[in-house]
Amino acid sequence: MLDKRAQTLLKTLIERYIAEGQPVGSRTLSRHSGLELSPATIRNVMSDLEEMGFIVSPHTSAGRIPTPRGYRLFVDSLLTMRPLERAEISEMQGAIQPDQPQRLINQASQLLSQLTHFAGVVVAPRRQQPRIRQIEFLNLSEKRILLIIVTENGDVQNRILYTQRSYTPSELTEAANYLNQNCAGLDFAQVKTRIHDELRQLSADMTELMTAALDASGQAISDTSSQYAISGEHNLLDIEDLSSNMVKLRNLFALFDQKTRLVQLLDVSNRAEGVQIFIGGESGIASLDECSVITAPYEVDGRIVGSVGVIGPPRMAYELVIPIVDITAKLLASALSKT
Repeated sequence: MLDKRAQTLLKTLIERYIAEGQPVGSRTLSRHSGLELSPATIRNVMSDLEEMGFIVSPHTSAGRIPTPRGYRLFVDSLLTMRPLERAEISEMQGAIQPDQPQRLINQASQLLSQLTHFAGVVVAPRRQQPRIRQIEFLNLSEKRILLIIVTENGDVQNRILYTQRSYTPSELTEAANYLNQNCAGLDFAQVKTRIHDELRQLSADMTELMTAALDASGQAISDTSSQYAISGEHNLLDIEDLSSNMVKLRNLFALFDQKTRLVQLLDVSNRAEGVQIFIGGESGIASLDECSVITAPYEVDGRIVGSVGVIGPPRMAYELVIPIVDITAKLLASALSKT
């Protein structure tokens, strides 16, 4: 555990680095920390903090910058929050007015981007998994079968299955009848649970078809269950901390196109209360190793249905971004409850 003096110097160093973007030296710490310490004492404390992994000294400078571990301690224990003023909240509220859900999602992501100058992301309200009304198979050609899924709310999803062998019309009818008898009225999770064990009792050829149908059905259902809006990705191009490494920047933009990974990360906040902060590698996604992600869940009718978030560099004004994310989640929840 750091003593009070070390905490104060680390807090000051991170605040100055966030504000100025330059490595922080002992002279700057002496001026801004409020501590009456000699430069030699400050250098000794900095050396200790560096040994503990909270700061690092770039080879181009005598000053230090925070590491992800330093940012984590700062956010968890040293951060001085700045609550939003009533006028700021009122202005945010004006930007998120009751409307169609998708428009609200877009408004919220744009608001996050405009206020933070980073990328704003909102996961749309998660639909309840639709229940299956009917499943049909149709031969397209040898080893190509069209799977047709009709849900109880009237949605129709089509998927092409590629099989190891061709199937006769009677075999496809038998498979469809079997699935309809076991699946009608159930959602996809219930279907998988019900017939998983029963697949072992079928012939190997029919098991292949059933397994392919289940996998394709799951993908078709998931494609309609999680959507998100992202705004302000171009802001990241103007941030030197990120734009200096074009390979990592390209990987980051590729992540924005891979809906599943990003939604999974934001969905983590649905399993916890309040704002969640991921710094560097804490996200578990390689493309975000040089980023911080701040997320918060939002509710409709007392149930968490989605999340909002901001993606930016670790060098961000956490005391401002955290309340912006938190308030945006609450305003979005309020607006959605009135639609």
